[in-house]
Amino acid sequence: MFDLKPYKISAAALTLAFFTSCSNGKLGQSPVSPPTSSQVIKPLYITEPVEFDTDDPAIWVNSKKPGESLVIGTDKNENGGLYVFDLKGKIVPEKTVKGLKRPNNVDIAYGLKLGNRKVDIAVATERMTHNLRIFSLPDMQPVDNGGIPVFVNESEPEYRDLMGIALYKNAFGKIYAIVGRKTGPKDGYLWQYLLEDDGKGQVKAILVRKFGKYSGKKEIEAIAVDNELGYVYYSDEQFGIRKYFADPNKGNEELALFGTEGYREDNEGISIYKTSKRKGYILVSDQSANEFKVYSREGSGGKHTHTLLKSIKVSTLSSDGSDVVAVRLNEDFKHGLFVAMSDDKTFQFYRWEDFGLK
Repeated sequence: MFDLKPYKISAAALTLAFFTSCSNGKLGQSPVSPPTSSQVIKPLYITEPVEFDTDDPAIWVNSKKPGESLVIGTDKNENGGLYVFDLKGKIVPEKTVKGLKRPNNVDIAYGLKLGNRKVDIAVATERMTHNLRIFSLPDMQPVDNGGIPVFVNESEPEYRDLMGIALYKNAFGKIYAIVGRKTGPKDGYLWQYLLEDDGKGQVKAILVRKFGKYSGKKEIEAIAVDNELGYVYYSDEQFGIRKYFADPNKGNEELALFGTEGYREDNEGISIYKTSKRKGYILVSDQSANEFKVYSREGSGGKHTHTLLKSIKVSTLSSDGSDVVAVRLNEDFKHGLFVAMSDDKTFQFYRWEDFGLK
């Protein structure tokens, strides 16, 4: 998740932004009408289509030139790739990586120390090879020696089929990958790896813990980390959203289970919008309903009590994955960018203010 400190967005500005209008979702066209609670919120831009099957996006914020930030999205196929888009949804061919073996999810972290430099990284799960694939940003060059094996020595072969990933950066600058798979045991479903320099300017991964309960109902794919508050959330599909400490030294106790009802079928992609260091919103995809359910980031009546605040209807089709940042990027995205996968080979780019959240 995005972990700079861009959260200077006033309540007044967001309230005013609520009354600005949403677009018709076509590339380059202007907003047309203000959304209401019953309307479907439409994106400002829809990306150019990928070749096979979109699944999960991540937003890289260019801290020096925010208008040159990028969106990285997975194309989930045995001959798939990581597509890179500009802020108008145009594919950036020279940065797009092809030839990956069913890349599923992707996340971004800032400032991994490799040699004598700090590098921003995009990390994707490659399901068919059981590897993490790691690329430097913004050039999208591999820094993983061709792939890092995970879930090694699992008792069941299918327990190695990679799916979800979220990156956690702690207060000391250490970066961890929290990884999920298609199926797994009832406990210890997620494995957490410390990412470090291997001494040759490439990334290595060291297993530091196994944690996380699993209902057995479907699968666990969507994972999101709140760096500032130190929590990790994941969707136990058709069961609920689970919450744990992201720091492996704080134990494996489950802190919360919420969103256990009100979904049409699967609870899916998770993203966190931060209005300040401690406040904001957790958005979870109600996949079959084409909605995102919104919960309080800081908790409602307790820091681990996340009650439903509202549901937002969007124009995505069966959205698996999403990402959001709360920083001004350009004139299009003054209060942040929300990106959601759509099951038509595209990703959709939304203005935060169109969601009507203060």
